[in-house]
Amino acid sequence: MIVSADKNMRFYSSANLKQWEYMSEFGEGFGPQPNQFECPDFIQLPVDGDRSKMKWVMIVNINPGFVYGGSGTMYFTGDFDGHQFVCDTKPEVVKWLDWGKDHYATVTWSDAPDNRRIAIAWMSNWQYANDVPTSQYRSPNSVPRDLGLFTVDGETYLQSAPSPELLALRDASKKRSFKVNGTRTIKEMISGNDGAYEIELTIENQHADVIGFRLYNDKGEEVDMQYDMKEKKFSMDRRKSGEVSFNENFPMLTWTAIESGKDELKLRLFVDKSSVEAFGDGGRFVMTNQVFPSEPYTHIDFYSKGGAYKVDSFVIYKLKK
Repeated sequence: MIVSADKNMRFYSSANLKQWEYMSEFGEGFGPQPNQFECPDFIQLPVDGDRSKMKWVMIVNINPGFVYGGSGTMYFTGDFDGHQFVCDTKPEVVKWLDWGKDHYATVTWSDAPDNRRIAIAWMSNWQYANDVPTSQYRSPNSVPRDLGLFTVDGETYLQSAPSPELLALRDASKKRSFKVNGTRTIKEMISGNDGAYEIELTIENQHADVIGFRLYNDKGEEVDMQYDMKEKKFSMDRRKSGEVSFNENFPMLTWTAIESGKDELKLRLFVDKSSVEAFGDGGRFVMTNQVFPSEPYTHIDFYSKGGAYKVDSFVIYKLKK
């Protein structure tokens, strides 16, 4: 058994599930300090899909200490001998499961089909969880995500991809392809758009410095997303997304580094009436943010800076209720 104990996680063993014996602990000095470790999860996953190479992953939710303030989900990879967990990174290295402002209290299911590890998170942040402009509930859960491990330059990272069962939600769709050199506007993404839809994008960069697109409505409320190809960053800006004045910590631009050397970019967006979830390259980076527009985002602008790019595939699916 693993339990949270303020700034660390403690392992206990029991032969009868009544008397418990302390074995070890992990976490003191790891991650942003000071912090509070919460909602632990401890799972084993194959590395790069190879089940002969397994690593343990400790998922730790913290509050405060997230990179953009408030609460968030970090993780550590390493080895476990049945008594003690040994992390394979230095204490000052912090890895975030999601780079948006609203991804916390992540938990996984045991005994999921096909030995999968499926995670779900509470889509909020304790900086403003009690202030969000909703009634009867305080923010939804994220879409379910299948977890896996991948490596880049010898470092191991946690991948978080939309669970395949979500494909069953897809309803009517439209597909387009076009080149962007300046601005390209699509006023009606899909007919009968009530605010719940999925977008799949495949983009081929043709020397653009910035690959951008913004979701917006007729009230001028928008969520702006960009690939900055020079800085190697993906960002999501919700500062003009709708109602943002309920808490000073809510208006925010969040960003994450993207891998170098990729001219083809793949992105899936799950948009609902009060959220945007972005999955890059099959979940190799993820960004989850709440938004509170006064009406759904029904239009999209694609724009480029410093060059052009080609949208090889832009598919939008209306989602079933």
